[in-house]
Amino acid sequence: MGRRSQPRKQIQVPVRIFGTDSQGQVFSEKAQTVCVSRSGAEITGVQSRLNIDEIVGLTYANNRVHFRVKWIGAAGSAQAGHVGLLNIAPEKPLWDFALPADSADHYQPGSIERRKDARYRCQNSVEVHVESGASFWGTVADLSLGGCYIEMPLPLQPGAKLKVAIWIGQTKVPATAIVAHQTPGLGVGLKFLEISDQDRDVIRKFLESLAPFARKPLRTAQKT
Repeated sequence: MGRRSQPRKQIQVPVRIFGTDSQGQVFSEKAQTVCVSRSGAEITGVQSRLNIDEIVGLTYANNRVHFRVKWIGAAGSAQAGHVGLLNIAPEKPLWDFALPADSADHYQPGSIERRKDARYRCQNSVEVHVESGASFWGTVADLSLGGCYIEMPLPLQPGAKLKVAIWIGQTKVPATAIVAHQTPGLGVGLKFLEISDQDRDVIRKFLESLAPFARKPLRTAQKT
């Protein structure tokens, strides 16, 4: 069971979710909230197949905000069609109704698995080298021992193999990775394929040095 600092309000209002699905196709469909908080929401009625960590848009009334997919209800379960979302710009609220004040709150989503490696928010420079292609720079927005999310405008297709070099202080950490998913115009999620034990230890020590609030406890139906 998780522990949240922002209690959720049980409320059902119509919303529209849009973005790119797991097949790279643009989608836009109606859905409905189950509960919301100041920084997140659970919605239901989602038919499109999404990826964990994908950036999607949500509209409510005349407001539009982008969210990161945090968990997806397992197909065939009572949570099928449910999606958990986190507002990536919490200073820009989506809702026009009052929400509970911050306090400790217990919450447990249904029928989902946990990500193998917790990810942490960060802002590290990274060199990206596409096999038989171009090289460019990006920013690592979150990082784990098993992968990372890189913010960059250039599109890379899922399945593409890359060589990356993440800068942690004055240390350059190289790895071979594969694109697990992509958000057109925003970035890509990578899964590490090859990384030395020494370089993995550098990442581990860096993650341990980050403040507790940097941790992103992800609940996921897919491991990357």
